[in-house]
Amino acid sequence: MDALIFRNGHRITRLAEGTDGDGPYLRLEHRIPRPQRQAGPHWHPVLTEQWTVQEGRVRFRVAGKDIDAGPGDTVAAKAGQVHQFHTDSPDVVLRHEIRPPLRHWEMFQLWHRLDLAGKTTRNRMPRNPLAVALLWKYQDGYLAGIPAILQRFVLGGLAALARVTGYADRWLTGDGPTCRLRNRRSSGTR
Repeated sequence: MDALIFRNGHRITRLAEGTDGDGPYLRLEHRIPRPQRQAGPHWHPVLTEQWTVQEGRVRFRVAGKDIDAGPGDTVAAKAGQVHQFHTDSPDVVLRHEIRPPLRHWEMFQLWHRLDLAGKTTRNRMPRNPLAVALLWKYQDGYLAGIPAILQRFVLGGLAALARVTGYADRWLTGDGPTCRLRNRRSSGTR
C-alpha cells in the first residue's frame, strides 16, 4: 500500500487498484485530522466517485443536494454531477472509490509533492498557476460554475505551457524537487 502524508496531517493510502466486473477502479483511504473544506465544487465527465465514512462526520453536496454523512454512510457522485465536501469533525476516515481511476492517483501524488516542497498555501492550493493547471489536468474534471471550454483554453493552455517549459517533468516524475528534498531529509543533510 502506498501512502501520502500531507503537511496538514491528511493521509491518503492507496488500498487497491484493479479491474472487476464493473471495470477499472482505485480505492483509497483518507485520514483527515481537522475539520476543513476538502474539495470545492467540481464535476467529472467520465469518472464516478463514492465515499464511505468510517469515522467522523462529512458534509457533502452532490447535484445540489446536501448530505450529512456519518460512520457507515456511503455517498456517490456520478459522472457529470457537481460535488464537493467538507469534513465537519476531527479525525475523519473515508474510504474513496474512483471508477475509472484515470489519473486520480497521479493527481494526489503531484499535490503531495507540491505540498511537501512548500508550494501550496495553508489551504493546500498550489501557489503557481502552472501547478494549478497540472492538478486540473490530472483531476480529469472541471470546476463548477466556469464554462468547460474556458477551462480547457486557460487551464489546458497553462498545463501545455508547464509541459513545454519542463515544469511538469520536475513535478510529475520521481526526480523532481520533492524527491531531492526527501532524500536530503532522509540522509540528515539540509
